[in-house]
Amino acid sequence: MSRPLGTPAELERRRRRAVELMNQGDSPTTIAHILGVGRPSLYRWQQAAHSGPDGLAAKPHPGPTPRLTDAQLVELEGLLRQGATAHGWANELWTAPRVTEVIRRHFGVAFHPEHVRKILKHRLH
Repeated sequence: MSRPLGTPAELERRRRRAVELMNQGDSPTTIAHILGVGRPSLYRWQQAAHSGPDGLAAKPHPGPTPRLTDAQLVELEGLLRQGATAHGWANELWTAPRVTEVIRRHFGVAFHPEHVRKILKHRLH
């Protein structure tokens, strides 16, 4: 089953509005049609709303699991600090293709060099 479209906050607002309309006595069939959801979802949301104040709270999608763990990133940083010549290159210039090769050799993970640039910028700063 795929995740519905919208930000977590928008989806939460939709759930809260559906429960509000059901509590006012509106027809579940009509609410489901207007919101574009199935009736079972309405009943599930109503039950969740009664279970506690956070029952309908937004839950951001966690995204994909990183292919390199935090520990591996720390290890990668140490490998890069050794310098490029320590890994077999003729000079100390680190390029994305070179870092890609170090990651492949040491961790067995293949990345595109452009993705390695993002890792270096966003995860290793």
